[in-house]
Amino acid sequence: MPAQLITHPSFVDHDTGYGHPERPDRMRAIDKVLAHEMFKDVKRAEAPLREDVEERIGLAHPRTYIEAIKAARPAEGEDPVRLDPDTVLSSHSWEPALRAVGAGLDAVDQVMDPASGIRKAFCQVRPCGHHAETARAMGFCIFNNIAIAGLYARERHGAERIAVVDFDVHHGNGTQDIFWSDKDLFFASTHQMPLYPGTGAESERGAGNIVNAPLRPNDGGEQFRDAMRSRVLPALHNFSPDIVLISAGFDAHEADPLASLRLHEDDYAWVTGELCEAAEQSAKGRVVSMLEGGYDLAALARSVAVHVKTLMDAG
Repeated sequence: MPAQLITHPSFVDHDTGYGHPERPDRMRAIDKVLAHEMFKDVKRAEAPLREDVEERIGLAHPRTYIEAIKAARPAEGEDPVRLDPDTVLSSHSWEPALRAVGAGLDAVDQVMDPASGIRKAFCQVRPCGHHAETARAMGFCIFNNIAIAGLYARERHGAERIAVVDFDVHHGNGTQDIFWSDKDLFFASTHQMPLYPGTGAESERGAGNIVNAPLRPNDGGEQFRDAMRSRVLPALHNFSPDIVLISAGFDAHEADPLASLRLHEDDYAWVTGELCEAAEQSAKGRVVSMLEGGYDLAALARSVAVHVKTLMDAG
C-alpha cells in the first residue's frame, strides 16, 4: 500500500520573523528531499482548508481560545503578534494553522477508511502543534494538530483507543495536557530533560495513560532505543491502540542547534519501523505522523527522508 504525504504551499507563508528557528526554509528543505525519485510512489495531497476545521479544533481547545487566536491576528501589513515569547502569529499565519489541522484530519480519514488503500500518512506541516495546551499557545505551536487528529479519529471514525508517541527532543506538554485524564488516550514521549518546557518527568502519569521516558543531555541512539524498548513500546503494546499517531520531531538529531541529544537518521528509521510494527498488532497498521521540530535544515531533510521511506516500506 502506498504512503500518503499531505502538505501545502501555504505553510511557507507562516512568517515567524528573521532568525526564528521555526522558519519557512524547513518546508523547502523537506520539499527538496521528498522530490527525489525514491519517493515517486508516495501518494501526494494538499492539506485542505476544511469547512469543519474550527469545529474539529474544538475537540481539543475551547471555543474561547479559538476566538482569542482569531482576534489576535494582525491585519495585512501589521507587525506579527507574539502569543508567547517564542510563538508568532503573523498576518498570514491563520490559513497555515488551519491547514495544519486539516492535514491531520484528512490523514485520519485516509487511514481509517478501508477502501482508501492508505494505512500510513505523513503530514508535512507548520506551525507545529505538540506544545499547544488546552487553552495556551506556546513553543512555536498554536493548535495541537496531533491531539486534534487523535480526538477526531475517535469522534468521526469510532476509534476507541488513541495512541500518540512523541520523539521530539522537547516534551509534548500540550498533548499530555489534553490527554491527561482520559484513560483511553495514550501519550508517550522521549525527550531531553532538563530542557524546555520543563515537563515530562517519569512521575507524570495522568490517569495511568501517560508514559514519559526522559533522556539526559548528550544521550545518543543507544539510550534512545533503550528508552523505547524498556518503557514506551511495551506500554504501547499493552494499550492496544486502534490508531497510532506520531509527533515526529527531528530535533533530537546530533546536528540540531536547540538541544543536545545525539540521534542520527538510522535511529529515526528504527523507531519509525518499531511504531509501524506496533500498529500492525492492534491498529490494522494505521499510522498518522505529523511533523513537529527539527531545525538544522540538512539533518531535518535527511531524517524526514528516512522516516517517510520507512513508512512507505511498512505499507
